Amino acid sequence: MLIARLIAETDECETCLATLADALADRGVTLVSTDLTGDLLELACEGDRAAVLAAIDTAFAPADMLVSNGPIEVPQLFVSDMDSTMIGQECIDELADYAGIKPQIAAITERAMQGELDFETALRERVALLANLDEGAIHTCLAERITATPGARTLVATLAALGTRTVLVTGGFHHFADPVAEMLGFHRVVGNRLAVEGGKLTGGLIGPITDSAVKAAVLREELGLLGEGAHSLATGDGANDIPMIEAATYGFAYRAKARARAAANGRIDAGDLTAVLTLLGVQREEWRDN
Repeated sequence: MLIARLIAETDECETCLATLADALADRGVTLVSTDLTGDLLELACEGDRAAVLAAIDTAFAPADMLVSNGPIEVPQLFVSDMDSTMIGQECIDELADYAGIKPQIAAITERAMQGELDFETALRERVALLANLDEGAIHTCLAERITATPGARTLVATLAALGTRTVLVTGGFHHFADPVAEMLGFHRVVGNRLAVEGGKLTGGLIGPITDSAVKAAVLREELGLLGEGAHSLATGDGANDIPMIEAATYGFAYRAKARARAAANGRIDAGDLTAVLTLLGVQREEWRDN
């Protein structure tokens, strides 16, 4: 039995439900029951998960939704991407602006996020273009450009208050990820390290690359420490997040690129990141900001 939840405007729900029922039937899905509480609509269905997601898109898009293979509960682990997920920017693109080459680097970033380029190759190419940039530009960029995504603080703080282990894992850089994690309250950070000599970026990286395989491996490692039966939540937006999203019990694509969205069983297309809490069934009086 699949459990589907979506956030729906109550005044539009009756019409959309009729459209949804038809869309589910057209895709061979049996709608067993519906329950509307406030703006949270829960469905019990029998059929294919991808078909249920597609039917919800037909009736409600843009919408925030989650389709689970079983009862939905607060996860014991939360692993998230950083750039364009927990923060509203791509750090390397913003940093490139201080070197006067933002359009050149942003074009490579976009192609990598769409899954058109090998991640490591694209990362090394972009970092090489930043050679000789003053390290102080990172601190200026953090102060002037980097902001939390709406709802990010509340999502992390609330999950932590409920006992969830929180991990920020990024294909970006510790120079950015460490202060972002401190700002948002993550327990652990995994990312890449920029090489610096004499106060300037060398254009290289230190140590192994945090890529899509590492992101998924971190989720599995952390989940293994929590014991059998633990549930996991992942959020991301690009191709590099797909293995992590697919490995999670609840894999959310946040305002995501097409490939990442297609891989996810949770999607945030309309609201902010607090929609994840609503879909997990966390009551608003339990939400925290710090």
